[in-house]
Amino acid sequence: MNDLLLLAILFLGPLFLLYGLGVPVAIAMLSTSIVVMLVPGVGTGFDPGLINSRLFNGVNSFVLLAIPFYVLLGRLMNATGMTRDIFDVANAAVRQFRGGIAYVNVVASILFSGMSGLALADAAGLGRVEYSAMRDYGYERDISLGVTGSSALIGPIIPPSVPVILYAVLAEESIGQLFLGGILPGILLGLMLLAFVFLIVRKRGYDSGEPFSLRYLVRTLKSSVIALFIPVIIIGGLLGGWFTATEAGAVAVMYVIAYGFLSGQLNVGNLADEISDATVETFSLTFIIASATVYGLVALQLGLPTLMAEEITALTENPTLILVLFVLMFLIIGTFMSVTASITILTPILIPIVELVGIDPVHFGIVMILALMVGTLTPPFGALLFVLEKVTDASLEQVIRSVIPFYIPILLALVILIFVPELVTYVPYTVMG
Repeated sequence: MNDLLLLAILFLGPLFLLYGLGVPVAIAMLSTSIVVMLVPGVGTGFDPGLINSRLFNGVNSFVLLAIPFYVLLGRLMNATGMTRDIFDVANAAVRQFRGGIAYVNVVASILFSGMSGLALADAAGLGRVEYSAMRDYGYERDISLGVTGSSALIGPIIPPSVPVILYAVLAEESIGQLFLGGILPGILLGLMLLAFVFLIVRKRGYDSGEPFSLRYLVRTLKSSVIALFIPVIIIGGLLGGWFTATEAGAVAVMYVIAYGFLSGQLNVGNLADEISDATVETFSLTFIIASATVYGLVALQLGLPTLMAEEITALTENPTLILVLFVLMFLIIGTFMSVTASITILTPILIPIVELVGIDPVHFGIVMILALMVGTLTPPFGALLFVLEKVTDASLEQVIRSVIPFYIPILLALVILIFVPELVTYVPYTVMG
């Protein structure tokens, strides 16, 4: 235990110190790796050739090409007005229920999650529309913020998902299997949020929504069919064996670009702007991944995963209980570290332990991502909280108070996924073997 504690302090201490000082996570990981290499009697010595090799090999991967495509896809959907189309379809489908516009918020996020892959894209793009619509229909600020913020967590679970791609690359798992593994968990989270919204609507006595109109539903489906076809391209391509996850992203981007130019929503100027912004985001993510491979190599050289595995299995050898311990750790880490940083730092360290104790890596990945996503709604550093403050008329304090009750359905969904791994593994292993 003493050896593990000393190594953990040596390995994690400089990283958290630099991260807390505002140093970018990629630089913090590289700096920590070099510092540990130089510690006498512990490190292996500074080896520039090894670092260069790991940085290059860390991003020399075909599957990483998926990241720029899905980042760009979410941006282009907002630019072409597809976000509003998706909201209109959800509104036409469920607005007739009591408190219907609140259900619309969740259903729209489920639909949008099949296209964007990022919680922040959901909150910044669709979230603005959802919040404004709920306020226009007379809903209080707290429920409008709570539903909008919590439903954005569905984005990184239902495919496509940028966090899933990061995890898949670092864990050396199939992106396709992980994409398919997120379908049922994403639907489960959506259903839990819908059930919670149902209770709130009943308690507060909201009236029924607008009458259902089949004609309006058909009309909105016709006008939104271009947007709704994107999940068919991505998921259908994977299920049919026509595309890899990377190729599906490329096809979806070309599809949206073609629609944007034909409809007049895009031109050369704003397309160039979106590509430029997506390129900056992609470079940031790939640099983090490259740095994480060096960080993970140093962890393996120190024997940190082996020592952690020995200590954990000394407490219990039950894979489910070990997963519970990991989730508690993720919930804490997620409150002060971004999802991207957490995945890149923790995955290389934990995957050897996961494989040793018999936890399915696809199941672990989806549970890990959802647990870390809770941190995006948790102060003091929850990114979604700041996005909601920016795109709504609420203060940060109001946003925080509003989302707290919605931890209940999110955590219940997380508990169910921990104890029922088949919700994650059934679809990918049935379809892809």
